[in-house]
Amino acid sequence: MTNTYKNTADLYSNSPKETQSLGNKIGRLSMPGDLILMAGELGAGKTCFTQGVLNGIGSLEYVRSPTFVLVMEYKGRIPLYHADLYRISETAELESIGIEEYLNSDGICVVEWADRFDYLFQLDHLAIKIDWSNSGPSSDKRRIKLTSKGSRHAKLIDDLIDSDSHKIMQE
Repeated sequence: MTNTYKNTADLYSNSPKETQSLGNKIGRLSMPGDLILMAGELGAGKTCFTQGVLNGIGSLEYVRSPTFVLVMEYKGRIPLYHADLYRISETAELESIGIEEYLNSDGICVVEWADRFDYLFQLDHLAIKIDWSNSGPSSDKRRIKLTSKGSRHAKLIDDLIDSDSHKIMQE
């Protein structure tokens, strides 16, 4: 049986509020065990997006960039584990923070700077790359590319695209 799910989607956000709104929708659709791998330049909106995911799982907490803590845990209808790999340069360091425990957890694992560790992309995941649109870094407009590996995350993209409220973000 083959699935007919979309494996990619290109969406656009015109403001941090829209970026959080997209994250919120993904948070509402997420299930335990989902892995979200994020990439993008400094200031592109990865943490802003994660704030939306956290709100989407029903938490009113404020996401802090875990650059110095490396992994933050938040409570919602399911736990959210937010990892920031910006300061990690070797796989041994990554393993020492217990990343495997978070990847195979009862919650959602959101990993910023995941593109520094190719092996993460071998796992089933939803990859999110946020970059500036043609208007450059001084603009609030962002291009948000979603790519899935595995049928669960492809279905997540489908469910997001099929929702009525996303249409303002497609170009």
